[in-house]
Amino acid sequence: MSIIQDAQLPSTRPYLIRALYEWCTENGFTPYVAVKVDASVQVPREHVQGGEIVLNISFDATSSLKLGNDFIEFKARFGGLARDIMVPVHRVMAVYARENGQGMAFPVNDGDASAPLSAVPGQPLEPLAGSDDDGVPPPVAPRPALKRVK
Repeated sequence: MSIIQDAQLPSTRPYLIRALYEWCTENGFTPYVAVKVDASVQVPREHVQGGEIVLNISFDATSSLKLGNDFIEFKARFGGLARDIMVPVHRVMAVYARENGQGMAFPVNDGDASAPLSAVPGQPLEPLAGSDDDGVPPPVAPRPALKRVK
């Protein structure tokens, strides 16, 4: 009889992301993910700020959303243009509800030096995925601080 070591267990992160996505959706909140961008993250680089991007992953803002164990994949409009988005789950820093900031933050290991990004350091993060059909992102408040729930 062998004992499974913690290192062999799959990450709980994708399961928690899916659970919080479902919680947001069922309660009428807008689910957002904050992502630490590196070369493995497929997002429009012109919308990356300070090496991070916040994405609206609601049903209305995305199409073909897949919250997998390894990747979050979907299509979204940025400035009126449909774009394919692919985010490795290990790059997700947080998942939360836009309306009240409730959610969960995750550590992201930056030990991997990645290619330089076109980002403006010090700029506040604004959710960008899921802009209106006229190409203008919906008006939203800056990313709220996450609340620790015990």
